[in-house]
Amino acid sequence: MKSRKSMILISCLALALVAAVASAALLAPPGAEAAEDGLAKIREKGSLVIGTEGNWSPWTYHDENDQLTGFDVEIGRLLAEEMGVEADFQEAPWDSLLAGVDAGRFDIICNGVGYTVERAKSYSFTDPYCYSNKVLVVAADNEDIHTVDDLKGKKTANSASSTYAELAEQYGAELVPVDTLGETVDLLQQGRVDATLNSAVSIADYLTQHPDAKIKVVQTLAGDPVAYPVKLGEQALVDELNRILAKLREDGRLAELSLKFFGVDITRAE
Repeated sequence: MKSRKSMILISCLALALVAAVASAALLAPPGAEAAEDGLAKIREKGSLVIGTEGNWSPWTYHDENDQLTGFDVEIGRLLAEEMGVEADFQEAPWDSLLAGVDAGRFDIICNGVGYTVERAKSYSFTDPYCYSNKVLVVAADNEDIHTVDDLKGKKTANSASSTYAELAEQYGAELVPVDTLGETVDLLQQGRVDATLNSAVSIADYLTQHPDAKIKVVQTLAGDPVAYPVKLGEQALVDELNRILAKLREDGRLAELSLKFFGVDITRAE
């Protein structure tokens, strides 16, 4: 009889434990498990998988020796180094990068991703590490567009789902999706689109590389904070990345890379 009572007591305790675990799981905030596992998994596999385009100079591109480089690429390497793991760069089109984070293909995106409140609903972001002004660009002979208020009913070339495309559409423009800045400029010069909104430093870099390009900047708009997105809820990973970014800012390496690739320091808000 005593044994049977003991078994019943043990069964009751086991059921109570299961109920407690289930209750804790229900009360845990969304992404709590990912927050605990993300950073640990990176260290366990020994690599930080970084999604990037590889064709958006000077943020991420291939040099004359076909080596992947750029402002974001070099920061990505430093992030991995400071974490004690290898940097594993995976190149993909812009419109599949964030989806790659969702699917677990990438741990982080190093590709000049602008922080927005809407994006923050789907991804966790680090602190901003730079600020990128936007410019409105048209063909050199275009006299119809002077500000974003002139974009209504016009065609703009941009990467789909980019903050630049979203802003152009807010002003009534029709989006013509592109994959590269070179394609954007070609469409402008051919008259197949009317304008593009783009990164000021990317346009400046393009004009340095292609001084004969028949395009012009007609308006500069205030910059957006640029930050690194990871899977929603991975707070442990975000905290580690923020720690490293703060270190890179304090020891001057962030500013040094900005000056190297952009010619100006865009790592601090003006």
